[in-house]
Amino acid sequence: MKTLSVIVPCFNEEAVIAVTYQRIKKVLSELNNVSGRIIFVNDGSKDKTREILSEIAAEDPSAQVIHFSRNFGHQKAVTAGINYCKSDLAVIIDADLQDPPELIPELLAKQEAQQANVVYCVRKSRAGESKFKLWSAKTFYRSLNKLSEVQFPLDTGDFRLIDARVMREFNRFKEKGKYIRGIISWIGFKQVPFYYEREARLAGETKYPLKKMLAFASTALLYFSKKPLMMVVSLGFTVVAFSIIMALWYALGKIFGYTNAESGWTSIMIIVIFFGGIQLLTVGVLGQYIGILFDEVKERPEYIIDKIEN
Repeated sequence: MKTLSVIVPCFNEEAVIAVTYQRIKKVLSELNNVSGRIIFVNDGSKDKTREILSEIAAEDPSAQVIHFSRNFGHQKAVTAGINYCKSDLAVIIDADLQDPPELIPELLAKQEAQQANVVYCVRKSRAGESKFKLWSAKTFYRSLNKLSEVQFPLDTGDFRLIDARVMREFNRFKEKGKYIRGIISWIGFKQVPFYYEREARLAGETKYPLKKMLAFASTALLYFSKKPLMMVVSLGFTVVAFSIIMALWYALGKIFGYTNAESGWTSIMIIVIFFGGIQLLTVGVLGQYIGILFDEVKERPEYIIDKIEN
């Protein structure tokens, strides 16, 4: 009999977490030849999520709850779930029920049929989300693939099934700013898609507003690509070449008389602002990479656990 853990990161999910538990527990109880358990990771929730999870753990020994000392972030919570998972298989799923737990048997069937190491879930549609969110998500995944040295599956989230081999390799990664779906794609082995309809949130609000989404996108890009640095270098060469050509044009124009250019306040200001912007852009990109190095060399733990139940 195989063992399965369902990893559920939670942050301020008091409105939905009890229903999430009930639906996952029902799915696990109906599985054949698979022994299932749930790993809840409480990411420093400020509402009653901790109390509800503690009640669940007290009633159900198969439900493990990991409480963080504070809010460390969604990716850190998923990382902790994988780090503490000892099962043959794991399903990563958010607590908001946009990804239906009822699909878990189908993921297991696909994994078994194709002997896959990863079954990643591809969203055919995303109910309950704004046009801007849909457009930005679609643009993000396609832009990331163009800029990254690794090709990632389009329109996927962290909802997926992974096996013990992938979890062992994942636990070797020491970087702090993890983009988990990117790391799992980078690991390789046999990975197959599973297409599904994503549902609207059952309750509560998104934990990824625009600011967090931009930070998440920045992590994904900078950790998996050096192309922004190459783009800055190319931009620098282009600007230098343009300035040389412009200088030669005006110098020869003065000699041969085909130009009557005069120094003026407008032209000077435009040039100063233009080159100033290029310099700030260059320094900004370099600063992002230096910031990543700064975080990594400190070697702080990714998360701190306050308490583990069951």
